[in-house]
Amino acid sequence: MSRPGLGADAASFLACLATILEVPEGDLPDLSGNGDPSEDWNVLAWLGSLEVGLVPVADPTGFAWPGPWIARLRGRDGERRSVVMYGRTPSGVVWDPIGGETVSPEQIEDGFVIAAEDIALGMPRRVQPSVSVGSVEQIWVAPDTGEPGRMLDSVRVVPGVGLEGDRYLSGQGAFPSGRPGAALTLIEAEVCESLQPPLRPEEHRRNIVTRGLRLNGMVGSEFVIGSIRCRGIRLCEPCATMQRYAERPILRPLVHRGGLRADILDPGEIHVGDAIAPVKPND
Repeated sequence: MSRPGLGADAASFLACLATILEVPEGDLPDLSGNGDPSEDWNVLAWLGSLEVGLVPVADPTGFAWPGPWIARLRGRDGERRSVVMYGRTPSGVVWDPIGGETVSPEQIEDGFVIAAEDIALGMPRRVQPSVSVGSVEQIWVAPDTGEPGRMLDSVRVVPGVGLEGDRYLSGQGAFPSGRPGAALTLIEAEVCESLQPPLRPEEHRRNIVTRGLRLNGMVGSEFVIGSIRCRGIRLCEPCATMQRYAERPILRPLVHRGGLRADILDPGEIHVGDAIAPVKPND
């Protein structure tokens, strides 16, 4: 934080704004007064010039959002500060400009989402569809939420539901089974290896570890694993539950790198070593 003369409450809020918007903190305007930066005219007008605004969260202690949002909390020392939260089930702290103690939900007093004024114009650019061919490096299933996973050489899949022996086939997962993207989760081995120490299967809890292709480019597209057709539904973003399994700060390094949620379209089996390839429109 580089805002001389501001208290921790205001300075941390502005730092969180800059982090979420990915702009230098010096680009943010000075406050028009000494009040709440979330209501400051200079800040709101500057956000308006970017065609975005601050939307208050009605229930910030229970709020879960797949993208970043600002939580303002009161520390155990009584001081207020803001942090960047991330993740749907549930949200966790990905960046604390001041640092210090672990944040618990009951400390959160209010929250804000930065939203586009016109969502059609504010839609993020889609990653280009993947054209490379990768492979299945590992297969993992777990019978229940929190239960240890088992590594398999092959697994039978059930269209629209999940992998045989996995929690989402039996309805024991953290999400309801049968929802789009609940059947299969994938993560890149290269992403796991980029963390130090590398991210382990019991930490990421994904079903398929891949190698050799970018999963982000599979969102909205069909692909095959061996002979099994699948469809990428959305990114499998990290959340506080994943960080709890890992027992180390992994949320921020895995933002937009946490893998892919997909539907299974065909019955059959997936094997370690199977090729993973995008389906061309005319295939």
